[in-house]
Amino acid sequence: MFERREFMQLALATAAMTGLPNLSRAAAHQSITQDDILSFEAKGQVTLMNLTDIHAQIVPVYFREPSINLGVGEVFGLPPHITGTDFLAHYGIKAQSPEAYMLTSADFEAMARSYGRAGGLDRIATLVRAIRAERGDDRCLLLDGGDTWHGSYTALETRGQDMVDLMNLMEVDAMTGHWEFTLGADRVLELVDSFNGDFLAQNVRDNEWDEEVFEHTSFYEKGGVKIAVVGQAFPYTPVANPRYMIPSWSFGIRESLVQERIDAARDAGAELVVLLSHNGFDVDRKLASRLTGLDILMTGHTHDAIPQPEVIGNTLMIASGSNGKFLSRLDVKVESGRMVDYSYKLMPILADVITPDPEMAAAVAAVRAPHEAMLNTPLATTESLLYRRGNFNGTFDDLLCQGMLEQRDAEIALSPGFRWGTSLLPGMEITNDDLFNQTSMTYPAVYRLEFTGQQLKDIFEDVADNLFNPDPYFQQGGDMVRVGGMGYTIDVNKTIGDRITDMTLSDGTPVDPSRSYVVAGWASVNEGTEGPAIWELMQDYFADHPQVDIPVNDSVKVIS
Repeated sequence: MFERREFMQLALATAAMTGLPNLSRAAAHQSITQDDILSFEAKGQVTLMNLTDIHAQIVPVYFREPSINLGVGEVFGLPPHITGTDFLAHYGIKAQSPEAYMLTSADFEAMARSYGRAGGLDRIATLVRAIRAERGDDRCLLLDGGDTWHGSYTALETRGQDMVDLMNLMEVDAMTGHWEFTLGADRVLELVDSFNGDFLAQNVRDNEWDEEVFEHTSFYEKGGVKIAVVGQAFPYTPVANPRYMIPSWSFGIRESLVQERIDAARDAGAELVVLLSHNGFDVDRKLASRLTGLDILMTGHTHDAIPQPEVIGNTLMIASGSNGKFLSRLDVKVESGRMVDYSYKLMPILADVITPDPEMAAAVAAVRAPHEAMLNTPLATTESLLYRRGNFNGTFDDLLCQGMLEQRDAEIALSPGFRWGTSLLPGMEITNDDLFNQTSMTYPAVYRLEFTGQQLKDIFEDVADNLFNPDPYFQQGGDMVRVGGMGYTIDVNKTIGDRITDMTLSDGTPVDPSRSYVVAGWASVNEGTEGPAIWELMQDYFADHPQVDIPVNDSVKVIS
Protein backbone atom coordinates (compact mmCIF):
# COMPACT_ATOMS: atom_id res chain seq x y z
CA MET A 1 0.00 0.00 0.00
CA PHE A 2 1.23 3.52 -0.82
CA GLU A 3 2.38 5.18 2.39
CA ARG A 4 2.73 8.86 3.25
CA ARG A 5 6.22 8.35 4.69
CA GLU A 6 7.41 7.08 1.31
CA PHE A 7 6.12 10.21 -0.38
CA MET A 8 7.77 12.46 2.23
CA GLN A 9 11.03 10.58 1.75
CA LEU A 10 10.59 11.23 -1.95
CA ALA A 11 10.07 14.91 -1.23
CA LEU A 12 13.51 15.05 0.33
CA ALA A 13 14.97 13.09 -2.53
CA THR A 14 13.63 15.40 -5.20
CA ALA A 15 14.95 18.46 -3.38
CA ALA A 16 18.56 17.43 -4.03
CA MET A 17 19.39 19.38 -7.16
CA THR A 18 22.41 21.27 -8.38
CA GLY A 19 23.38 23.59 -11.17
CA LEU A 20 20.43 26.00 -11.07
CA PRO A 21 21.16 29.65 -10.28
CA ASN A 22 17.88 30.25 -8.44
CA LEU A 23 17.89 27.08 -6.38
CA SER A 24 15.95 27.62 -3.18
CA ARG A 25 17.75 27.41 0.15
CA ALA A 26 15.68 24.42 1.26
CA ALA A 27 16.50 22.49 -1.89
CA ALA A 28 20.16 23.52 -1.89
CA HIS A 29 20.78 22.07 1.57
CA GLN A 30 19.49 18.61 0.73
CA SER A 31 21.95 15.77 0.14
CA ILE A 32 19.55 12.97 -0.88
CA THR A 33 20.17 11.32 -4.23
CA GLN A 34 18.29 9.25 -6.76
CA ASP A 35 18.73 6.25 -4.45
CA ASP A 36 16.09 7.80 -2.23
CA ILE A 37 13.74 8.22 -5.18
CA LEU A 38 14.22 4.53 -5.93
CA SER A 39 13.80 3.52 -2.28
CA PHE A 40 10.89 1.10 -2.19
CA GLU A 41 9.81 -1.78 -0.01
CA ALA A 42 9.43 -4.57 -2.53
CA LYS A 43 6.37 -6.72 -2.19
CA GLY A 44 5.10 -9.91 -3.76
CA GLN A 45 6.26 -11.57 -6.93
CA VAL A 46 5.57 -8.97 -9.64
CA THR A 47 6.67 -5.40 -10.39
CA LEU A 48 4.67 -3.43 -12.94
CA MET A 49 6.07 -0.15 -14.28
CA ASN A 50 3.92 2.30 -16.22
CA LEU A 51 4.52 5.29 -18.49
CA THR A 52 1.86 7.05 -20.50
CA ASP A 53 1.29 10.11 -22.69
CA ILE A 54 4.98 10.89 -23.21
CA HIS A 55 4.07 12.69 -26.47
CA ALA A 56 7.56 12.14 -27.86
CA GLN A 57 9.22 14.32 -25.20
CA ILE A 58 12.64 12.68 -25.06
CA VAL A 59 14.58 15.44 -23.26
CA PRO A 60 13.69 17.16 -19.96
CA VAL A 61 10.93 19.77 -20.16
CA TYR A 62 8.80 22.06 -18.06
CA PHE A 63 5.17 21.02 -17.90
CA ARG A 64 2.62 22.91 -15.83
CA GLU A 65 -0.29 20.88 -14.51
CA PRO A 66 -3.77 22.43 -14.94
CA SER A 67 -5.11 25.05 -12.56
CA ILE A 68 -8.68 24.17 -13.63
CA ASN A 69 -9.86 20.59 -14.22
CA LEU A 70 -13.59 20.53 -13.59
CA GLY A 71 -15.65 17.41 -13.06
CA VAL A 72 -19.40 17.19 -13.43
CA GLY A 73 -22.08 14.85 -12.14
CA GLU A 74 -20.90 12.01 -9.93
CA VAL A 75 -17.21 12.88 -10.32
CA PHE A 76 -17.49 16.47 -9.13
CA GLY A 77 -14.79 17.06 -6.52
CA LEU A 78 -13.14 13.69 -7.08
CA PRO A 79 -9.61 13.14 -8.37
CA PRO A 80 -8.47 14.20 -10.89
CA HIS A 81 -10.98 17.08 -10.74
CA ILE A 82 -9.26 18.87 -7.90
CA THR A 83 -6.31 21.15 -8.48
CA GLY A 84 -3.91 23.52 -6.76
CA THR A 85 -4.21 23.89 -3.00
CA ASP A 86 -7.31 21.67 -2.95
CA PHE A 87 -5.23 18.86 -4.47
CA LEU A 88 -2.49 19.41 -1.89
CA ALA A 89 -5.02 19.29 0.95
CA HIS A 90 -6.72 16.17 -0.43
CA TYR A 91 -3.47 14.20 -0.49
CA GLY A 92 -1.81 15.84 2.50
CA ILE A 93 0.99 17.34 0.42
CA LYS A 94 2.99 20.24 1.80
CA ALA A 95 2.98 23.48 -0.19
CA GLN A 96 6.29 24.41 -1.86
CA SER A 97 7.39 20.77 -1.71
CA PRO A 98 8.69 18.81 -4.70
CA GLU A 99 5.42 16.87 -4.78
CA ALA A 100 3.49 20.13 -4.94
CA TYR A 101 5.65 21.26 -7.86
CA MET A 102 5.30 18.05 -9.83
CA LEU A 103 1.60 17.45 -9.19
CA THR A 104 -0.01 20.91 -9.28
CA SER A 105 0.21 24.36 -10.85
CA ALA A 106 0.53 26.08 -7.47
CA ASP A 107 3.46 28.55 -7.49
CA PHE A 108 4.63 26.83 -10.64
CA GLU A 109 7.01 29.48 -11.93
CA ALA A 110 8.89 29.93 -8.66
CA MET A 111 9.16 26.22 -8.01
CA ALA A 112 10.15 25.49 -11.61
CA ARG A 113 13.11 27.79 -11.17
CA SER A 114 14.04 25.91 -7.99
CA TYR A 115 13.39 22.32 -8.97
CA GLY A 116 14.16 22.42 -12.68
CA ARG A 117 12.90 20.41 -15.60
CA ALA A 118 11.19 17.04 -15.48
CA GLY A 119 11.35 13.95 -17.64
CA GLY A 120 13.87 12.83 -20.22
CA LEU A 121 14.07 9.27 -21.52
CA ASP A 122 17.64 8.93 -20.27
CA ARG A 123 16.49 9.67 -16.71
CA ILE A 124 13.51 7.32 -17.02
CA ALA A 125 15.85 4.61 -18.33
CA THR A 126 18.03 5.02 -15.25
CA LEU A 127 15.09 4.25 -12.95
CA VAL A 128 13.72 1.44 -15.11
CA ARG A 129 17.07 -0.31 -15.26
CA ALA A 130 17.67 0.14 -11.55
CA ILE A 131 14.29 -1.41 -10.74
CA ARG A 132 14.97 -4.31 -13.10
CA ALA A 133 18.37 -4.84 -11.52
CA GLU A 134 16.82 -4.85 -8.05
CA ARG A 135 13.90 -7.14 -8.80
CA GLY A 136 15.21 -9.12 -11.76
CA ASP A 137 13.90 -9.04 -15.33
CA ASP A 138 11.88 -12.16 -14.62
CA ARG A 139 9.69 -10.18 -12.18
CA CYS A 140 9.21 -6.90 -14.12
CA LEU A 141 6.84 -5.62 -16.81
CA LEU A 142 7.11 -2.16 -18.39
CA LEU A 143 3.82 -0.97 -19.90
CA ASP A 144 3.31 2.14 -22.07
CA GLY A 145 -0.19 3.65 -22.19
CA GLY A 146 0.18 5.29 -25.62
CA ASP A 147 0.44 8.80 -27.09
CA THR A 148 4.11 7.97 -27.46
CA TRP A 149 4.95 8.29 -31.18
CA HIS A 150 3.64 11.86 -31.49
CA GLY A 151 4.30 15.36 -30.15
CA SER A 152 7.78 16.56 -31.17
CA TYR A 153 9.63 17.63 -34.28
CA THR A 154 11.75 14.47 -34.45
CA ALA A 155 8.68 12.24 -34.08
CA LEU A 156 7.00 14.15 -36.90
CA GLU A 157 10.11 14.09 -39.08
CA THR A 158 10.70 10.34 -38.62
CA ARG A 159 6.98 9.53 -38.64
CA GLY A 160 7.30 7.92 -35.23
CA GLN A 161 10.37 5.81 -35.86
CA ASP A 162 12.51 7.72 -33.37
CA MET A 163 10.13 6.83 -30.56
CA VAL A 164 9.82 3.20 -31.58
CA ASP A 165 13.61 2.86 -31.59
CA LEU A 166 14.00 4.58 -28.23
CA MET A 167 11.23 2.59 -26.57
CA ASN A 168 12.77 -0.59 -27.97
CA LEU A 169 15.98 0.42 -26.22
CA MET A 170 13.93 0.93 -23.04
CA GLU A 171 12.58 -2.61 -23.58
CA VAL A 172 8.92 -1.73 -23.26
CA ASP A 173 6.89 -4.92 -23.03
CA ALA A 174 3.53 -3.66 -24.31
CA MET A 175 1.73 -0.49 -25.35
CA THR A 176 -1.56 0.78 -26.77
CA GLY A 177 -2.30 3.89 -28.82
CA HIS A 178 -4.16 7.05 -29.76
CA TRP A 179 -2.23 9.85 -31.50
CA GLU A 180 -0.17 7.09 -33.06
CA PHE A 181 -3.09 6.54 -35.45
CA THR A 182 -2.74 10.06 -36.88
CA LEU A 183 0.33 8.78 -38.72
CA GLY A 184 -2.09 6.85 -40.92
CA ALA A 185 -3.07 3.19 -40.95
CA ASP A 186 -0.26 2.00 -43.22
CA ARG A 187 2.43 3.76 -41.19
CA VAL A 188 1.03 2.48 -37.91
CA LEU A 189 1.25 -1.11 -39.16
CA GLU A 190 4.86 -0.53 -40.28
CA LEU A 191 5.81 0.83 -36.87
CA VAL A 192 4.02 -1.96 -35.03
CA ASP A 193 6.15 -4.41 -37.02
CA SER A 194 9.34 -2.62 -35.89
CA PHE A 195 8.24 -2.37 -32.24
CA ASN A 196 9.83 -5.12 -30.16
CA GLY A 197 7.03 -5.17 -27.62
CA ASP A 198 3.34 -5.99 -28.06
CA PHE A 199 0.98 -3.38 -29.53
CA LEU A 200 -2.38 -4.19 -27.94
CA ALA A 201 -5.73 -2.70 -28.97
CA GLN A 202 -8.67 -5.01 -28.35
CA ASN A 203 -11.23 -2.43 -29.49
CA VAL A 204 -9.85 -1.70 -32.99
CA ARG A 205 -11.58 -3.69 -35.73
CA ASP A 206 -11.58 -3.80 -39.51
CA ASN A 207 -14.81 -2.31 -40.88
CA GLU A 208 -15.14 -4.66 -43.84
CA TRP A 209 -14.66 -8.01 -42.11
CA ASP A 210 -15.21 -7.00 -38.44
CA GLU A 211 -11.88 -8.62 -37.63
CA GLU A 212 -9.32 -7.60 -35.04
CA VAL A 213 -6.60 -5.35 -36.44
CA PHE A 214 -4.18 -5.80 -33.52
CA GLU A 215 -3.56 -8.34 -30.80
CA HIS A 216 -5.93 -7.86 -27.88
CA THR A 217 -4.17 -9.69 -25.03
CA SER A 218 -0.63 -10.74 -24.22
CA PHE A 219 0.38 -13.22 -21.55
CA TYR A 220 3.55 -13.02 -19.48
CA GLU A 221 4.94 -15.12 -16.66
CA LYS A 222 6.69 -12.98 -14.09
CA GLY A 223 7.79 -14.16 -10.67
CA GLY A 224 5.93 -17.40 -11.24
CA VAL A 225 2.67 -15.49 -11.84
CA LYS A 226 0.78 -15.71 -15.13
CA ILE A 227 -0.20 -12.17 -16.12
CA ALA A 228 -2.64 -11.11 -18.84
CA VAL A 229 -2.40 -7.59 -20.29
CA VAL A 230 -5.37 -6.39 -22.37
CA GLY A 231 -4.90 -3.27 -24.49
CA GLN A 232 -7.53 -0.58 -25.04
CA ALA A 233 -6.84 2.16 -27.63
CA PHE A 234 -8.53 5.55 -27.48
CA PRO A 235 -12.16 4.72 -28.34
CA TYR A 236 -13.03 8.00 -30.09
CA THR A 237 -10.04 8.26 -32.43
CA PRO A 238 -12.12 8.58 -35.65
CA VAL A 239 -14.13 11.40 -34.06
CA ALA A 240 -11.45 13.39 -32.26
CA ASN A 241 -8.92 12.91 -35.07
CA PRO A 242 -9.25 12.62 -38.87
CA ARG A 243 -11.25 9.58 -39.89
CA TYR A 244 -9.67 9.65 -43.35
CA MET A 245 -6.32 8.63 -41.85
CA ILE A 246 -7.79 5.33 -40.61
CA PRO A 247 -10.78 4.88 -42.96
CA SER A 248 -11.20 1.13 -42.58
CA TRP A 249 -10.87 0.85 -38.80
CA SER A 250 -13.52 1.28 -36.12
CA PHE A 251 -12.90 1.86 -32.43
CA GLY A 252 -15.31 2.37 -29.49
CA ILE A 253 -15.25 1.44 -25.80
CA ARG A 254 -16.69 -2.05 -26.43
CA GLU A 255 -17.35 -2.70 -22.75
CA SER A 256 -18.80 -6.18 -23.27
CA LEU A 257 -15.80 -7.15 -25.35
CA VAL A 258 -13.43 -5.97 -22.60
CA GLN A 259 -15.26 -8.27 -20.20
CA GLU A 260 -14.96 -11.14 -22.67
CA ARG A 261 -11.20 -10.58 -22.86
CA ILE A 262 -10.91 -10.61 -19.07
CA ASP A 263 -12.99 -13.77 -18.77
CA ALA A 264 -10.98 -15.47 -21.50
CA ALA A 265 -7.73 -14.51 -19.79
CA ARG A 266 -8.95 -15.99 -16.51
CA ASP A 267 -10.04 -19.15 -18.31
CA ALA A 268 -6.55 -19.37 -19.82
CA GLY A 269 -5.04 -19.37 -16.33
CA ALA A 270 -4.22 -15.71 -15.76
CA GLU A 271 -3.70 -14.97 -12.07
CA LEU A 272 -3.32 -11.21 -12.57
CA VAL A 273 -5.29 -9.28 -15.21
CA VAL A 274 -4.23 -5.77 -16.29
CA LEU A 275 -6.09 -3.40 -18.61
CA LEU A 276 -3.67 -1.02 -20.35
CA SER A 277 -6.08 1.71 -21.38
CA HIS A 278 -6.14 5.01 -23.23
CA ASN A 279 -9.80 5.73 -22.47
CA GLY A 280 -9.22 8.65 -20.12
CA PHE A 281 -9.64 8.78 -16.33
CA ASP A 282 -13.41 9.24 -15.99
CA VAL A 283 -14.23 6.74 -18.73
CA ASP A 284 -11.97 4.18 -17.07
CA ARG A 285 -13.42 4.87 -13.64
CA LYS A 286 -16.88 4.01 -14.99
CA LEU A 287 -15.57 1.04 -16.98
CA ALA A 288 -13.77 -0.42 -13.96
CA SER A 289 -16.96 -0.18 -11.91
CA ARG A 290 -18.80 -2.31 -14.47
CA LEU A 291 -16.20 -5.04 -14.99
CA THR A 292 -15.45 -8.15 -12.97
CA GLY A 293 -12.18 -10.01 -12.69
CA LEU A 294 -9.97 -6.99 -13.44
CA ASP A 295 -7.12 -6.44 -10.98
CA ILE A 296 -5.32 -3.38 -12.34
CA LEU A 297 -6.32 -0.63 -14.75
CA MET A 298 -3.53 1.63 -16.02
CA THR A 299 -5.28 4.67 -17.46
CA GLY A 300 -4.04 7.29 -19.91
CA HIS A 301 -5.16 10.00 -22.34
CA THR A 302 -6.31 12.69 -19.90
CA HIS A 303 -2.76 13.27 -18.55
CA ASP A 304 -3.71 12.94 -14.90
CA ALA A 305 -1.02 12.30 -12.29
CA ILE A 306 -2.47 10.80 -9.12
CA PRO A 307 -0.08 9.97 -6.25
CA GLN A 308 -1.90 6.86 -5.10
CA PRO A 309 -4.15 4.27 -6.75
CA GLU A 310 -7.87 4.88 -6.99
CA VAL A 311 -9.66 1.77 -5.74
CA ILE A 312 -12.72 0.97 -7.84
CA GLY A 313 -14.36 -2.13 -6.37
CA ASN A 314 -11.65 -4.79 -6.60
CA THR A 315 -9.65 -2.89 -9.22
CA LEU A 316 -6.68 -0.59 -8.68
CA MET A 317 -6.57 2.32 -11.13
CA ILE A 318 -3.18 3.89 -11.81
CA ALA A 319 -2.69 7.30 -13.48
CA SER A 320 0.93 8.09 -14.36
CA GLY A 321 0.76 11.65 -15.71
CA SER A 322 2.27 12.80 -18.99
CA ASN A 323 5.32 14.12 -20.82
CA GLY A 324 7.65 11.70 -19.05
CA LYS A 325 7.20 13.44 -15.67
CA PHE A 326 6.51 10.23 -13.77
CA LEU A 327 7.20 6.52 -13.68
CA SER A 328 4.75 4.39 -11.72
CA ARG A 329 5.96 1.35 -9.82
CA LEU A 330 3.40 -1.15 -8.55
CA ASP A 331 4.49 -4.28 -6.72
CA VAL A 332 1.85 -6.98 -6.42
CA LYS A 333 1.50 -10.05 -4.24
CA VAL A 334 -0.59 -12.86 -5.72
CA GLU A 335 -1.87 -15.88 -3.81
CA SER A 336 -4.22 -18.62 -4.99
CA GLY A 337 -4.81 -16.85 -8.28
CA ARG A 338 -5.76 -13.44 -6.86
CA MET A 339 -4.08 -10.17 -5.89
CA VAL A 340 -3.88 -9.96 -2.10
CA ASP A 341 -1.53 -7.03 -1.46
CA TYR A 342 0.39 -4.29 -3.23
CA SER A 343 2.80 -1.38 -2.80
CA TYR A 344 2.82 1.69 -5.04
CA LYS A 345 4.95 4.74 -5.72
CA LEU A 346 4.52 7.49 -8.32
CA MET A 347 8.17 8.34 -9.00
CA PRO A 348 8.76 11.89 -10.26
CA ILE A 349 11.43 12.25 -12.92
CA LEU A 350 13.27 15.32 -11.60
CA ALA A 351 15.92 15.76 -14.26
CA ASP A 352 18.50 17.38 -11.96
CA VAL A 353 18.30 14.56 -9.42
CA ILE A 354 18.63 11.52 -11.67
CA THR A 355 21.84 10.58 -13.45
CA PRO A 356 21.18 10.04 -17.17
CA ASP A 357 21.55 6.50 -18.46
CA PRO A 358 24.55 6.72 -20.84
CA GLU A 359 23.18 4.40 -23.50
CA MET A 360 19.79 6.12 -23.67
CA ALA A 361 21.42 9.56 -23.53
CA ALA A 362 23.55 8.67 -26.54
CA ALA A 363 20.54 7.37 -28.43
CA VAL A 364 18.52 10.52 -27.70
CA ALA A 365 21.43 12.69 -28.81
CA ALA A 366 21.70 10.70 -32.04
CA VAL A 367 18.00 11.24 -32.76
CA ARG A 368 18.28 14.99 -32.29
CA ALA A 369 21.73 15.58 -33.78
CA PRO A 370 20.66 16.00 -37.44
CA HIS A 371 18.11 18.62 -36.39
CA GLU A 372 19.92 20.32 -33.50
CA ALA A 373 20.67 23.60 -35.26
CA MET A 374 17.08 24.01 -36.42
CA LEU A 375 15.59 22.95 -33.08
CA ASN A 376 17.75 25.41 -31.14
CA THR A 377 17.03 28.37 -33.41
CA PRO A 378 15.50 31.14 -31.26
CA LEU A 379 12.29 32.68 -32.57
CA ALA A 380 11.32 35.08 -29.79
CA THR A 381 11.51 35.66 -26.06
CA THR A 382 8.51 35.34 -23.77
CA GLU A 383 7.81 37.73 -20.95
CA SER A 384 4.93 35.49 -19.80
CA LEU A 385 4.55 31.97 -18.47
CA LEU A 386 3.52 29.90 -21.47
CA TYR A 387 1.56 26.70 -20.95
CA ARG A 388 -1.30 24.76 -22.52
CA ARG A 389 -3.12 22.70 -19.89
CA GLY A 390 -6.37 23.98 -18.40
CA ASN A 391 -10.02 23.40 -19.21
CA PHE A 392 -10.62 26.77 -20.89
CA ASN A 393 -7.44 28.51 -21.90
CA GLY A 394 -3.68 28.20 -22.00
CA THR A 395 -1.28 31.03 -22.65
CA PHE A 396 0.55 29.25 -25.46
CA ASP A 397 -2.78 28.75 -27.24
CA ASP A 398 -3.58 32.42 -26.60
CA LEU A 399 -0.30 33.16 -28.37
CA LEU A 400 -1.25 30.90 -31.28
CA CYS A 401 -4.59 32.69 -31.53
CA GLN A 402 -2.83 36.06 -31.65
CA GLY A 403 -0.67 34.78 -34.46
CA MET A 404 -3.61 33.46 -36.45
CA LEU A 405 -5.64 36.65 -36.00
CA GLU A 406 -2.80 38.72 -37.39
CA GLN A 407 -1.32 36.44 -40.00
CA ARG A 408 -4.67 35.29 -41.44
CA ASP A 409 -6.40 38.67 -41.07
CA ALA A 410 -9.23 37.08 -39.08
CA GLU A 411 -11.82 38.39 -36.64
CA ILE A 412 -11.87 35.25 -34.50
CA ALA A 413 -9.27 32.54 -33.94
CA LEU A 414 -9.75 28.98 -32.68
CA SER A 415 -7.08 26.68 -31.27
CA PRO A 416 -7.92 23.09 -30.31
CA GLY A 417 -7.89 22.13 -26.65
CA PHE A 418 -5.06 19.61 -26.88
CA ARG A 419 -3.63 18.42 -23.57
CA TRP A 420 -0.12 17.92 -24.95
CA GLY A 421 2.35 20.78 -25.21
CA THR A 422 5.14 21.79 -22.83
CA SER A 423 5.68 25.00 -20.82
CA LEU A 424 8.09 27.94 -20.89
CA LEU A 425 9.06 30.26 -18.05
CA PRO A 426 9.14 34.07 -18.35
CA GLY A 427 12.42 35.25 -19.82
CA MET A 428 13.03 32.07 -21.80
CA GLU A 429 13.65 31.96 -25.52
CA ILE A 430 10.99 30.36 -27.67
CA THR A 431 12.85 28.04 -30.01
CA ASN A 432 11.71 25.95 -32.94
CA ASP A 433 11.86 22.99 -30.56
CA ASP A 434 9.35 24.68 -28.26
CA LEU A 435 7.08 25.64 -31.16
CA PHE A 436 7.00 22.11 -32.54
CA ASN A 437 6.32 20.71 -29.06
CA GLN A 438 3.03 22.61 -29.30
CA THR A 439 2.18 22.00 -32.95
CA SER A 440 3.79 18.78 -34.28
CA MET A 441 1.03 16.88 -36.02
CA THR A 442 0.07 15.48 -39.40
CA TYR A 443 -2.82 17.89 -40.11
CA PRO A 444 -1.40 21.34 -39.21
CA ALA A 445 -3.03 23.56 -41.87
CA VAL A 446 -4.36 26.94 -40.69
CA TYR A 447 -7.69 27.54 -42.42
CA ARG A 448 -9.44 30.86 -43.02
CA LEU A 449 -13.19 30.39 -43.32
CA GLU A 450 -16.44 32.15 -42.56
CA PHE A 451 -18.73 30.94 -39.79
CA THR A 452 -21.96 32.45 -38.60
CA GLY A 453 -22.35 33.30 -34.94
CA GLN A 454 -24.77 30.38 -34.62
CA GLN A 455 -22.28 27.96 -36.16
CA LEU A 456 -19.66 29.10 -33.66
CA LYS A 457 -22.05 28.55 -30.78
CA ASP A 458 -22.84 25.07 -32.11
CA ILE A 459 -19.12 24.28 -32.24
CA PHE A 460 -18.57 25.42 -28.66
CA GLU A 461 -21.63 23.52 -27.43
CA ASP A 462 -20.42 20.32 -29.10
CA VAL A 463 -16.92 20.59 -27.65
CA ALA A 464 -18.31 21.43 -24.20
CA ASP A 465 -20.51 18.35 -24.28
CA ASN A 466 -17.51 16.19 -25.11
CA LEU A 467 -15.80 17.56 -22.02
CA PHE A 468 -18.65 18.04 -19.53
CA ASN A 469 -21.23 15.39 -20.37
CA PRO A 470 -22.16 13.85 -17.00
CA ASP A 471 -21.93 10.36 -18.53
CA PRO A 472 -18.19 9.64 -18.91
CA TYR A 473 -18.85 7.33 -21.86
CA PHE A 474 -19.77 10.44 -23.88
CA GLN A 475 -16.59 12.30 -22.95
CA GLN A 476 -13.81 12.34 -25.52
CA GLY A 477 -11.09 13.99 -23.44
CA GLY A 478 -9.22 17.15 -24.35
CA ASP A 479 -10.07 20.64 -23.16
CA MET A 480 -12.29 23.41 -24.52
CA VAL A 481 -11.40 24.95 -27.86
CA ARG A 482 -9.39 28.09 -27.19
CA VAL A 483 -10.68 31.37 -28.60
CA GLY A 484 -9.07 34.60 -29.73
CA GLY A 485 -10.91 37.79 -30.61
CA MET A 486 -13.99 36.84 -28.60
CA GLY A 487 -15.29 35.44 -25.33
CA TYR A 488 -18.32 33.70 -23.82
CA THR A 489 -19.88 32.39 -20.63
CA ILE A 490 -20.16 28.65 -19.99
CA ASP A 491 -22.29 26.84 -17.40
CA VAL A 492 -20.74 23.38 -17.26
CA ASN A 493 -23.70 21.88 -15.39
CA LYS A 494 -26.26 22.56 -18.10
CA THR A 495 -26.93 20.35 -21.10
CA ILE A 496 -25.87 20.62 -24.72
CA GLY A 497 -27.37 23.68 -26.38
CA ASP A 498 -27.64 25.63 -23.13
CA ARG A 499 -24.08 25.75 -21.78
CA ILE A 500 -22.78 28.65 -23.90
CA THR A 501 -24.17 32.20 -23.51
CA ASP A 502 -23.05 35.82 -23.78
CA MET A 503 -20.81 35.39 -26.80
CA THR A 504 -19.06 38.71 -27.47
CA LEU A 505 -16.23 40.03 -29.60
CA SER A 506 -13.17 41.44 -27.85
CA ASP A 507 -14.61 44.95 -28.02
CA GLY A 508 -17.74 43.81 -26.17
CA THR A 509 -19.99 43.66 -29.25
CA PRO A 510 -22.39 40.69 -29.00
CA VAL A 511 -21.78 37.93 -31.52
CA ASP A 512 -24.69 38.01 -33.98
CA PRO A 513 -26.03 34.48 -34.65
CA SER A 514 -26.91 35.38 -38.24
CA ARG A 515 -23.77 37.31 -39.17
CA SER A 516 -20.73 35.67 -40.80
CA TYR A 517 -17.32 36.10 -39.18
CA VAL A 518 -13.87 35.45 -40.64
CA VAL A 519 -12.38 32.68 -38.51
CA ALA A 520 -8.86 31.24 -38.51
CA GLY A 521 -8.07 27.93 -36.88
CA TRP A 522 -5.90 24.87 -37.19
CA ALA A 523 -5.99 21.08 -36.81
CA SER A 524 -9.23 20.60 -38.73
CA VAL A 525 -10.21 16.94 -39.01
CA ASN A 526 -11.60 17.57 -42.50
CA GLU A 527 -9.61 16.20 -45.40
CA GLY A 528 -8.23 18.74 -47.88
CA THR A 529 -8.06 21.67 -45.46
CA GLU A 530 -5.94 24.41 -47.04
CA GLY A 531 -3.60 26.90 -45.41
CA PRO A 532 -0.06 27.27 -44.09
CA ALA A 533 1.17 24.90 -41.40
CA ILE A 534 0.65 26.38 -37.96
CA TRP A 535 4.40 26.36 -37.26
CA GLU A 536 5.13 28.26 -40.49
CA LEU A 537 2.52 30.86 -39.58
CA MET A 538 3.96 31.30 -36.10
CA GLN A 539 7.53 31.55 -37.40
CA ASP A 540 6.35 34.47 -39.55
CA TYR A 541 4.53 35.97 -36.56
CA PHE A 542 7.61 35.75 -34.33
CA ALA A 543 9.70 37.47 -37.02
CA ASP A 544 7.53 40.54 -36.40
CA HIS A 545 7.17 40.00 -32.63
CA PRO A 546 10.54 39.03 -31.10
CA GLN A 547 9.15 39.78 -27.62
CA VAL A 548 5.80 38.29 -26.61
CA ASP A 549 3.74 39.09 -23.55
CA ILE A 550 0.43 37.29 -23.07
CA PRO A 551 -2.00 39.08 -20.72
CA VAL A 552 -4.25 37.21 -18.31
CA ASN A 553 -7.12 35.79 -20.35
CA ASP A 554 -10.51 36.49 -18.78
CA SER A 555 -12.55 36.17 -21.96
CA VAL A 556 -14.22 32.94 -20.80
CA LYS A 557 -16.52 33.20 -17.78
CA VAL A 558 -17.12 29.87 -16.05
CA ILE A 559 -20.17 28.92 -14.00
CA SER A 560 -19.59 25.69 -12.09
